[in-house]
Amino acid sequence: MTTLAEQEEAAGLPPGPETRTPSLADFRPPNVPLTTLGLALASFMQVLDTTIANVSLPTISGNLGGSANQATWVITSFAVSTAIALPLTGWLARRFGERKLFMWSTLGFVFASCLCGLAHSMGLLVTARALQGLLAGPMYPVTQALLLSIYPPAKRGQAIAILAMVTVVAPIAGPILGGWITDNYSWEWIFFINIPIGIFASTVVGRQLKGRPEKLEKPKMDYIGLATLVLGVGALQILLDLGNDEDWFASHTIVILTIVAAISLAVFVIWELTDKDPIVNLRLFRHRNFAAGTAAMVVAYGAFFSVGILVPLWLQRNLGYTAIWAGFATAPIGILPVLLTPLVGKYANRFDLRILASVAFVAMSMTSFLRSGFNLEVDFHTIAAVQLFQGLGVALFFMPVLQILLSDLAPHEISAGSGLMTFLRTLGGSFAASLTTYAWSERGAFHHAHITESVSRLDPAAMQHLVQYGGGDMQRGAAVLERMISNQAAQIGFNEIFHLLGIIFLVVIAFVWLAKPPFAAKIGGAAAGGH
Repeated sequence: MTTLAEQEEAAGLPPGPETRTPSLADFRPPNVPLTTLGLALASFMQVLDTTIANVSLPTISGNLGGSANQATWVITSFAVSTAIALPLTGWLARRFGERKLFMWSTLGFVFASCLCGLAHSMGLLVTARALQGLLAGPMYPVTQALLLSIYPPAKRGQAIAILAMVTVVAPIAGPILGGWITDNYSWEWIFFINIPIGIFASTVVGRQLKGRPEKLEKPKMDYIGLATLVLGVGALQILLDLGNDEDWFASHTIVILTIVAAISLAVFVIWELTDKDPIVNLRLFRHRNFAAGTAAMVVAYGAFFSVGILVPLWLQRNLGYTAIWAGFATAPIGILPVLLTPLVGKYANRFDLRILASVAFVAMSMTSFLRSGFNLEVDFHTIAAVQLFQGLGVALFFMPVLQILLSDLAPHEISAGSGLMTFLRTLGGSFAASLTTYAWSERGAFHHAHITESVSRLDPAAMQHLVQYGGGDMQRGAAVLERMISNQAAQIGFNEIFHLLGIIFLVVIAFVWLAKPPFAAKIGGAAAGGH
């Protein structure tokens, strides 16, 4: 007796629904909104943890008996591990499948978060944070690939917009939420709150995506690529985090780290480009839109990250804001992205995405130029208003650029491409953070020296001002004048950096226009078949 499939084949008919191999293009979870919520929560949790511990470091170091320098490793260890794991996402997805990779990474992240909260020494906390960062690496790229795959082509812009909102809002919410939890409960809860969120996200996504077709492979382990990646990225991330504290190349440690990073990364790039089955697929840059979009994303995100680093530091150091009030002053940047995300996701594809991205960069450039005119008398409302206006640029930035860079990748390249882009974006942020704080310090010192040249003991008017500042005590007046000069010098340096950032945002527009339409993602196309 012949089977239905054999009868159809003998008759020259195409396979019926009962015999057709299910494709990724046809798969939809039973509840798309619930699946989206699970994926978005996991991504929000992961991105939130990049900043949530920042304001709690003094409390953590005090409770665990560590120094301030040791406490910074709570941040550094997470960043280094995440940077190493990110570019491995493509290889892991091919080997284990995106659904399982998401579930295991999320549950592992929950376990590591629990270890962080239970740590009773600084060494254990740093180790747990390193593990947490290692497991966090694949979460964002694989979330992006899964989220795009469950939406039909017409709605994928909305999926990308959701991730863009998470990318913007989570780092802003991190310091505010971390400070509030630390002040009202205890620092351990900044890690414990991940447990219910992670379990919920993993359970929901695991059940909803059960039966999702995935084409698994058994790629060989590229040991040379892995070793050079770990050495190169680890050394580079550490030197970027420690450079300012160690006075850069005046330190033997920084020099050694630079040599290790340079040699390791050079070998890594050459090896990965020539190996038949690389652990990180650098050949993705053969795609024009991916290369142009990634360049725009890395440079623009680096500039955006510089804003996020410099404004809170300036508010606290020069204007006397507390950490919480600095958070409130900067938080309006997230309002417009939250409100506009549904509209951007729904209607963006009716426009040339390069135009939307250009409008975003013009808006972000304008806010940078506005900040370059700030002074020490600027009020809270002005600062918050500029942050709010920058939110317009942010709302139009991430979704168009993400869709542009993913548009010419094949379906099976999405996870690898997303991981590689996120890795480079993370490194761009690290470079930006180090260079921005270094430049602000150096320009402040330069202007301090320049201003003090005009103050002379031989100038009767200057000496009279010192007496006035000190209420009759010249020594106290000198101390007051020193603080004034330091603040003014730092303010001039702040203004100069934001003028440069305004120019950088305008330059990034050129990268976007190197891309060529169409910009519709190929994910889940009929030929996809799986990842």
